[in-house]
Amino acid sequence: MIAQKSKYALRALLALARAGPGETVQIGTIAAREAIPKKFLEQILLDLKHAGLVVSRRGQHGGYRLLRRPEDIAFGEVLRILEGPFVPLACLANDGDQRCADCRDDRFCAVRRVFAKVAAASGEILDGTTLADFLHEPPETAAGTPDSPGGKRASIILLKR
Repeated sequence: MIAQKSKYALRALLALARAGPGETVQIGTIAAREAIPKKFLEQILLDLKHAGLVVSRRGQHGGYRLLRRPEDIAFGEVLRILEGPFVPLACLANDGDQRCADCRDDRFCAVRRVFAKVAAASGEILDGTTLADFLHEPPETAAGTPDSPGGKRASIILLKR
C-alpha cells in the first residue's frame, strides 16, 4: 500500500494542476478542498518543493503552484520522492543486489521472478500516468475507482527500505 502521505501529495498536486498554469493556491484552500490536515499538508508541500515539483510565493496572493507542467509529473516520480523505490520484495530493492535470507539461489526463485514482473508492470503504469491524465476526468469515473469498469481498485504494494 502507498502511505497516506503519498496519497495526500498526489491529491494536492492534482489540485494545483487544476488551478491552471502559473496560478497559486493557498495551503488552506487545498487542505479544505482535498480534506487533508493542514499541518500535514505543509510538510508534504515542503517535501515536494525540495524535490522541485512545486514552488511557493509569500504574500496576499501567495500560495503554491506547480513548477512543471502536469504532463511532466508522473505518479511514479511522486511516489519515489516520498517513499523511495516501489518494490514488493526486499530482494528486488537496490537493483536486486541482495538475496532474501531464506533464498537458496535467487536465480531460480519463482517468487522473486513473479514479483519482479509485478514491480516492472507497476512501475510502467505509475511512470506512464501523469497529473494531466486526470485533469478533465470526473473523480467518480477515474480508473481504479469502484465506479470504473470492473468495479475493482488496483492494489500496489510498496516496501520501504
